[in-house]
Amino acid sequence: MIHELKREYPITWLVEIAGVSRSGYYKWKNTRKVRMERQQYEQVLKEHLMAIHHTRPFYGCPRLQMALRKEGFHVNHKRVYRLMKEMKIQSVIRKKRRYFGRKASVAHPNRLNRKFKTNKPNRLYVTDITYIALGDHFYYLSAVQDLYNNEIVAWELSNRNDLKLVMDTVEKLSKQRDVQGAILHSDQGFQYTSKSYNKQIETLGLVGSHSRKGNCLDNACIESFFSHLKTEMLYFSPHETESELYQAIEDYIWFYNHERFQKKLNQCAPIEYRNTLAA
Repeated sequence: MIHELKREYPITWLVEIAGVSRSGYYKWKNTRKVRMERQQYEQVLKEHLMAIHHTRPFYGCPRLQMALRKEGFHVNHKRVYRLMKEMKIQSVIRKKRRYFGRKASVAHPNRLNRKFKTNKPNRLYVTDITYIALGDHFYYLSAVQDLYNNEIVAWELSNRNDLKLVMDTVEKLSKQRDVQGAILHSDQGFQYTSKSYNKQIETLGLVGSHSRKGNCLDNACIESFFSHLKTEMLYFSPHETESELYQAIEDYIWFYNHERFQKKLNQCAPIEYRNTLAA
C-alpha cells in the first residue's frame, strides 16, 4: 500500500500510519527489485533451456548446464535442475533411440582429434547445427566451416532439425567446393550417424569424422562461430518473420567471411586471409 500511494502522500506519513519503519520500507523495496530482476533472468534461462532441449532432447541436467555455460550463462546445477522440474523437462532415455529407426548407425573415428589447423583449403571441414528462437518457434541453422581460414562455406536454415537439413547443407558444399578426399567432421547426432548421410558423403568423396560422445570441445571451431553469430547479430537484432531471420543470417555470414577480422588469421577476415596467401 505504501508503494502504491507514495506518489500521492509523503513516505513519512505512510510509514507512520502503517506502523512500519522507513528503513524497513526501503529494505522491502530493494528486495522487491532484486526479486523482479531474478524472475526476469530466470525467464531468459527458461527460454534457453527449452531451446536447447528441443535441439538436444537427450541432454540431462549436467549437459544442459554445460550448454548454458557455452552461451554465457554460468548457473549452478541445482538451479538448472529446479528449472527443469518447473518446466517438466526430462532427457530422452537411451532406449528411446529406437525412434530413429532400426537402421544401424555409422560412427567414424575422430580423424580431426582437435587439430583445427591446416595449411590447405578444402581439406578439413567441420559442421554442426544450432537452434535459433523466433517468437514461439525454433529454427535450425546447419553450417559447414573450412578450417583453413574459418570461412563458412555452406549453410542451410530450416524449421525442422532433421536429416534433410544436413544432407542439403552437404549437397550445397559439394556444389561450391572441390571436396574430393576432404575430411568432414561432426558430432554424433542422429543425422550425422545415419546410413543415408554417410552414403552421401562417401559418394561425394568426403571422409567422415566424428567427435567423441558428449565432448563438445572436439568440434569447438563451429561452436565458436555459432556463439559469435548469436551474440553479435541475433541477440541484438530481433526478427519477426522467417524471411527477416534468413536475410539477417545471410548478411552476418557475409560480414563474418569478408569483414570480421580474426587474431588467428593475422587480423584478416577469412576470405581476405585466403586471398592474401593465394596471391
